[in-house]
Amino acid sequence: MYVITNGRLITEDTVLHGYDLLIEEDRITKMAPKGEIKFEEGMEIINAEGGYVSPGFIDIHSDYIEHMAAPRPTSLMNFDLSLRETEKQLIAHGITTMFHSLSLFKETEYDYKPIREPENVRKFIDLIGQSHRRKHLVRHRFHARFEIDNVEEIDNLKNYIRENKVHLVSFMDHTPGQGQYRHLEVYRKTVKSYNNISDASIDVLIRNHQMKEKLSIEDMKEIAALAQEYQIAIASHDDDTLEKLELVHSFGTTISEFPITLEVANRARNLGMFTTAGAPNVLLGGSHSGNLGAAEAIQNQAIDILCSDYYPAAMLHAIFTLVNEYDMDLADMMKLVTLNPAKAVKMDHEIGSIREGKKADMLIIENISDDFPVITGVFVDGKLIQKTNYRL
Repeated sequence: MYVITNGRLITEDTVLHGYDLLIEEDRITKMAPKGEIKFEEGMEIINAEGGYVSPGFIDIHSDYIEHMAAPRPTSLMNFDLSLRETEKQLIAHGITTMFHSLSLFKETEYDYKPIREPENVRKFIDLIGQSHRRKHLVRHRFHARFEIDNVEEIDNLKNYIRENKVHLVSFMDHTPGQGQYRHLEVYRKTVKSYNNISDASIDVLIRNHQMKEKLSIEDMKEIAALAQEYQIAIASHDDDTLEKLELVHSFGTTISEFPITLEVANRARNLGMFTTAGAPNVLLGGSHSGNLGAAEAIQNQAIDILCSDYYPAAMLHAIFTLVNEYDMDLADMMKLVTLNPAKAVKMDHEIGSIREGKKADMLIIENISDDFPVITGVFVDGKLIQKTNYRL
């Protein structure tokens, strides 16, 4: 049993001051004004030192594991080491549930990542599935990012779903001329940032990508129907037109990841879909591809979820940037990384908010200076798994 005291509890609707919180086994069992929870033998008192007590962060889109497993194109690290070392990084940034977003890519001519080879993806999927049968720190899930030109992997994706190894499916299309790369100059700059390559060679890449065979609408509907059968949420990636959005919504997509324009984001929400943006977008002041700015979209109530995308530290700092620099409400902003993603992936009955009866996945957040929040305590399933003490 733990009692967290001297903290400001960030609930679904507000911030409670002067409350204590009791954890028994893996659950939050009581929240009460300070002094009402009677201390008993066996209780451990956790002093939050005036910091915030928030739900643990739920990251439903992050390819950080790819960087940890293959920090360079020629360096493929041991996968078990990569997963174990990654979760140590995640708890430091407050992420208690991670949807490892492994890409099922066919190929990319300018940014080869060995982790995306089919046999390596399979190894990682199996590791994620095994992670909860051994000592671990965070809640691991698999987000299958399926590039729609990867027609050879359709059967494997279906098998992963039937084996209960998939927890989120997203359909991606990185063909230049639409989506993330609707402006071809952005695509050219991206390719050149990876390789010293001529414009003529890039023109060949563009033509090759645009002529590739892709999943048919029927293929996508079939995969989506299978995912729905297994209660798996479905996402679409880089929605850039209302027509595309209407199409993906018609076969059961409930999440629009990184909508390209404010118009598309607003329409997705009107259709009842969850909208996701990258937390690094908030910190950088806009999209690195020149697309929708996350902070502007959040101010316009067009974004429901922030994910770390590729930078785990961004989730915590994006929330407090929105509060401190954009004058947004803390309880509302915290839902972008807790309750809303939990709802999107159908886990909100157990995690995502501080409420009696829910799992005790929680963080203690303190400011070590006026504008620098840090995670000083992490609970997962009612266990204190990290306590950090800063010093002068």
